[in-house]
Amino acid sequence: MLDTEQVQKIAHLARLEITNAEEEEFAGQLSSILDYFEQLSELDTENVAPTTRAIELSNITRQDSSEVYGDCSALLEQAPNPEGEFFRVPQILNTDEE
Repeated sequence: MLDTEQVQKIAHLARLEITNAEEEEFAGQLSSILDYFEQLSELDTENVAPTTRAIELSNITRQDSSEVYGDCSALLEQAPNPEGEFFRVPQILNTDEE
């Protein structure tokens, strides 16, 4: 079982301020977690393939496709600040160059 000194060290590393009552409470809780990991380490996992999750999931996505839009001038007419054949957008990155 973890003692309060070990809990204080963990709290310090995690930048947590805890009370004496919380130290006692967390000592028991953290010890329970460590005991559970000890139980898991006793399992034979020699023939178990590594996985990222317990059940298989797959994303439902559509195939990307591109198509040429025929009326570019209509799009540019709706733009708030077109510049020639392009859309003018606000600068989002700062640079030292002016």
